[in-house]
Amino acid sequence: QRVFPDEDVPRLQKKGVDPEYINGWACGFLQNPKREEQRVNEAYEAGYAHGVEKNAGGFEVWIRK
Repeated sequence: QRVFPDEDVPRLQKKGVDPEYINGWACGFLQNPKREEQRVNEAYEAGYAHGVEKNAGGFEVWIRK
């Protein structure tokens, strides 16, 4: 599956995905350094890992209800 950040980020936002996950995903995708340890949470970590992998799936767990 090809990943297009300019399409995937708005898609995640429309689906109601946790903003922390989206931020982590974008940072991981762009290979930015992780946040400081005190500002990292589970959603950010999951998003960052998926972003590094260029994985645009797996976000369903992070949809806010």
